[in-house]
Amino acid sequence: MNTTKEKSNNSEASTPAIKPIEASTSTIKPIEASTSANPAATHIPAIEGGTPVRETKLYYGHQYLDEADYEAVLEVLRSDYLTCGPKIDELEEKLCEITGAKHAVACSNGTAALHMACMAAGIGEGDEIITTPITFAASANCALYCGAMPVFADIDPNTYNIDPDAVERLINEKTKAVVAVDYTGQAVDHDRLDEICRRHGILLIEDAAHAVGTFFDGRAVGSIADMTTFSFHPVKTVTSGEGGAVLTNDDELYKKLQLARTHGITRDPELMEHEAEGPWYYEMVNLGYNYRLTDVQAGLLISQLDKLSMFKERRKEIVSRYNEAFTKLEGVIVQQEHPKSDTCRHLYILRLDPDKLTVNRRQFFDAMAAEGVCCNVHYIPVYYFPHYMRLGFKKGLCPNAEALYDNMMSLPLYYSMTDKDVNDVIEAVSKLADYFRV
Repeated sequence: MNTTKEKSNNSEASTPAIKPIEASTSTIKPIEASTSANPAATHIPAIEGGTPVRETKLYYGHQYLDEADYEAVLEVLRSDYLTCGPKIDELEEKLCEITGAKHAVACSNGTAALHMACMAAGIGEGDEIITTPITFAASANCALYCGAMPVFADIDPNTYNIDPDAVERLINEKTKAVVAVDYTGQAVDHDRLDEICRRHGILLIEDAAHAVGTFFDGRAVGSIADMTTFSFHPVKTVTSGEGGAVLTNDDELYKKLQLARTHGITRDPELMEHEAEGPWYYEMVNLGYNYRLTDVQAGLLISQLDKLSMFKERRKEIVSRYNEAFTKLEGVIVQQEHPKSDTCRHLYILRLDPDKLTVNRRQFFDAMAAEGVCCNVHYIPVYYFPHYMRLGFKKGLCPNAEALYDNMMSLPLYYSMTDKDVNDVIEAVSKLADYFRV
């Protein structure tokens, strides 16, 4: 079982496999942030010759596996089915139970889930979808896979989620869906987006790759949008190694999602065009893909989902401690939360205030690494990539998103962080913000 650390985009040497740490359940004891740039060695950044906050590297994300997870995988390995077996049905039922959705279709990863959702929505040549540029590329690529074109709406400058007003301004006769990303795990503004999509007769596909365990106004993410996609990559709250799912309450969309996942092949007499020739008979009624999840992965994910509440509680505790420390720290800006989002946070975004610091994001990022805290950046605006530039996209489309990208980084956030880890992150940020303050 691989328990090596997920690296930030620093070029750190790989570390040996380690046993996951049990996270403390105690309240994190706050540290005292310094209030001035003290010339003492402990207050001089390590990158300028001072003493680092910690000697061992702390990375931005890491999975947590326990004995129950190992046993769940071994149970499948000892069984008759490694794929296409009963664990898939069990997983899909559990996802429906957790979210309240009527249907779930497990698949190989979050990108496959988005592609399947666009296929089920009937998105094709000449169509458009609207999405955010502050996301992983798959949120936009899913349109390209279907021959359609993504259109990028700017973000809310405070929550960093897609701005409903910007979405509505972009809707036209080509628009078939909005792919709204629950960025960092915070739910999108469903009150606004649901109403906009209904009024214009377009589908809402919620990219909830970050948001398993999040609720909006008392409803679980997964049960709200026309279709909701999840990702179960190792740095997400729960993992199956790689994996994804699409959830929906719509019976017809559910049937289309099942076909998209499995080559467009079915044994359902209602979907077949000809009478079955025997028990072996099946038909390929649409062009689909092999986006199946294995029973081995499903078994792991079922076990992980049993710990979802525990994972969420710890993540919320860490986020609360970060917010407490950074809200009052001059030189950094804290992401604001939609009042109706009960968020299971996947990422913690620290935004630098360029008017109050003498260094830019890259310099602060490198200084954090020198302190022993390896951050990441989520995300490069999608239309900055060469492939999108060749499609005609240019910088300047979404000023709020671009301003965020220029000044943000992701801090470590995962279940098995110890109280000391959390306080080390706070100390490193506070030390650098104080030292590099204008």
